Amino acid sequence: MKSHIVVRLNFPSEERLKIVLGALEPEARTSPSPRSRAKVEGEGSSLILSFEATDTSALRAAVNSYLRWVSLAHDMCSALDSLCGE
Repeated sequence: MKSHIVVRLNFPSEERLKIVLGALEPEARTSPSPRSRAKVEGEGSSLILSFEATDTSALRAAVNSYLRWVSLAHDMCSALDSLCGE
């Protein structure tokens, strides 16, 4: 693999991190492209995303996809929190 990056995102709680991890793990198990792969893990209340790719275009596409999925999962949790009065 020629390109790699590690992204660390901090969450407000370990519970929120667990929810986001659960949403991402199926995606990380099966890579949509042979040009890239991703690893997701939690540390405390931080999400660690590690990416490897054959080229920078594939790396950018993988990072963008995962960041969109993280944003979507986080936004859904926030919306549910506001509906439930938390």
